[in-house]
Amino acid sequence: MLNDVNGDLVNLYRVVQHHLEEFVRQFKWALTSRQVFKWLQDTRPETLTDIQRAARFYYLQQNAFGGKVDGQTFGTATTTPPGLNLLRLEETLSAAHLRLAGAYVEHMTWQRCLDTYDRPHTLFYMDPPYWETEGYGVEFGIDQYVDMAARMRTIQGKALVSLNDHPKVREIFAGFHIEATTLRYTIGGGGGPERGEILIFSWDPQQEPAGLF
Repeated sequence: MLNDVNGDLVNLYRVVQHHLEEFVRQFKWALTSRQVFKWLQDTRPETLTDIQRAARFYYLQQNAFGGKVDGQTFGTATTTPPGLNLLRLEETLSAAHLRLAGAYVEHMTWQRCLDTYDRPHTLFYMDPPYWETEGYGVEFGIDQYVDMAARMRTIQGKALVSLNDHPKVREIFAGFHIEATTLRYTIGGGGGPERGEILIFSWDPQQEPAGLF
């Protein structure tokens, strides 16, 4: 099961799942162009079919700097090719189609998702907006993190949360097993700075190992 609060992303998943060939056809003569990017930004999604809307969203996401959903700008680089690889588009999406073919795709709040699918055998991987970051297109205040920590203590199954390493995050999720790591962000193909990230477990993985796949 895959759940996302972004309606355009969920629509893209469903189109790739059920209408892959027609979706790929939308890009037959597409160009990676700043002007096309602007035209699609100015196009109202509600005027499009589901397939056209999915193609618009995919084009914007693949060409936006940093893959942001909100406040997008056209991304370029002198050391890497465009993010939208038209020659390998069908290959890339075919792989995604195979992964989604056996999945339920939901569009609900994360709270409702937990309530709906929580079972003793369920393993949730939750990837909320990172603390004090923008560009996700959704509001996610401190109350949401507090609620998430509270629900992780009472669910029947297991939950794994990934977030940026911040003192406030560690304070909210105090008492859980936390593992820290560092990642180097390379937006635009450059060698970006390292950032701390943490994985928060609702259970002790050393006592009870569990994998995502």
